Amino acid sequence: MRTDILKAMADETRLGILARLRKGEVCACKLPKLVGTTQPAVSQHLKVLSDSGLVQRRKEGTKRIYSLSPRGAKVLTAVSRW
Repeated sequence: MRTDILKAMADETRLGILARLRKGEVCACKLPKLVGTTQPAVSQHLKVLSDSGLVQRRKEGTKRIYSLSPRGAKVLTAVSRW
C-alpha cells in the first residue's frame, strides 16, 4: 500500500469525509456542515484525498461533486475488515 494513502487516512476529518462519501456523492459545499469544519479546511482535506487517489470529483454547473474513487472504495473496504 502506498504511504500517501495511509497519510491521507491519518486524519480524523479526512476519515469523516471518506465515511460520508462512502454513503454516496456529495457537493463540496455541503461537506463543512457534515464533518464540522470550515470550507477552507474541507478544501485542503479534499485536495489531500484527491492527490492520494481516494476521491474523485466532477463538475455540475458551478458545483464540485465528490465521490469515492474505485481505489478509495477498495481501500475503505479493506480497512473496514480490520
